Amino acid sequence: MDPVLLFFIGVAGFVLFRLFSVLGTRTGHEARHEIDARLQRRAEDDVSAEPDRAEEDEAGEPVRAVSTNARVLREADADFDENQYLAGARMAYEMIVEAFASGDLKSIRAFLGDSVYDAFKQAVISREKAEHAADVKFVGIEHAAIVDAAVDEEWMTAVTEFTSNQVRVTRDKDGNVIDGDPNRIDLVRDRWTFARKRASRDPNWMLIATGAA
Repeated sequence: MDPVLLFFIGVAGFVLFRLFSVLGTRTGHEARHEIDARLQRRAEDDVSAEPDRAEEDEAGEPVRAVSTNARVLREADADFDENQYLAGARMAYEMIVEAFASGDLKSIRAFLGDSVYDAFKQAVISREKAEHAADVKFVGIEHAAIVDAAVDEEWMTAVTEFTSNQVRVTRDKDGNVIDGDPNRIDLVRDRWTFARKRASRDPNWMLIATGAA
């Protein structure tokens, strides 16, 4: 079966079931003073991934190396730059999580595959009917890496794992906290799948599946 179709199967039900918490698994937490310290460090530092060592192409020109998990993507596209991809994935991850929490799906529609968008939309509708409000604040993304990749005649797909620190809270219509803690940082692990058509001139990738790592 087409691997892209496999990524789509089940994502709608998964997102609808977990609502706000679908966007990560909480594995730890930190206290309020640690939140403030991390926010301060994030404002002061722009941490980027360490560059990979350079390789050379047949003409002797330097070519940025890729990890083992991403090599199939480089083989399919000689211009694929893993560091550049991960930088974009980090930005997309944060933007999508925050937009989903606020219910602003319009701003991220272009970055979502149809199945993910439909599932997110139903989740937001369900949350609104329950009169719940979700809020998320990113403290920082600690790690992002391609953990699997696949290529077929039409699609390139990259399964990307994120480890981030977030402050996540869900409140009822009266403002009472019903999930999460505004004074706690959660360590959140996610595994998302992005895809791009091989023949497309658009270099952007779309989110086609979400899941907890």
